[in-house]
Amino acid sequence: MRALKPTANVGLFLLAALPASAQMFGKPQIPRGIFNPVVGAGAVYEMQRDDGGKTTMDFAIVGKESVNGQDGYWMEFTFSGTPMGEMVVKTLAVMTNGNMTTSKSIMQMPGRPPMEMPAQMQSANGGTNFADIRNKADDLGTDSVTTPAGTFSCRHYRMKDGSGDAWVSESVHPFGLVKGKQEGSTTVLVKKLTDVKDKITGTPQPFNPMLMMLQQPTN
Repeated sequence: MRALKPTANVGLFLLAALPASAQMFGKPQIPRGIFNPVVGAGAVYEMQRDDGGKTTMDFAIVGKESVNGQDGYWMEFTFSGTPMGEMVVKTLAVMTNGNMTTSKSIMQMPGRPPMEMPAQMQSANGGTNFADIRNKADDLGTDSVTTPAGTFSCRHYRMKDGSGDAWVSESVHPFGLVKGKQEGSTTVLVKKLTDVKDKITGTPQPFNPMLMMLQQPTN
């Protein structure tokens, strides 16, 4: 049997990655763009930091259901290269006045059953993510932008507070982002996804804080 070692940095990763309470978790970094969900469609991004580090993130819409009479979309985030391997989080998101409200959140770590986050954790930060930059950015016109995913005709937006630029295409889902620049990093579209299926399998279990102390085998 292989020896086990504690993964203390799992907690640090979750703090930065999951849509939950301000005390225990942060939220996935929503790409700056315009939320335009299509079930089964998604995008893969590479974020390169100025210090040379890279992060790959997948975003996809894997379902739709009604939430208090409004359309809610199951948006799935996949994080690769974490201490635990590939981690998947999905949130039931509703857009209201340019803000994204999280109704439910489910996460799944490799080899573990999915867990549903408690409602109080989802609402601790007010439950919203800004997902339409048009009211917070200046429209600088149309640019042609080439990334590993191809060449796109994009609207170029610059944040009014000077915090970055975004190039957005209606052909990219769910956020339209093709390229983004912000302080310390650049995000580019690597691949468009189609016919995406839900990666979370099994019946969600109640959130168990003891999973923060998960262990993983050594190599």
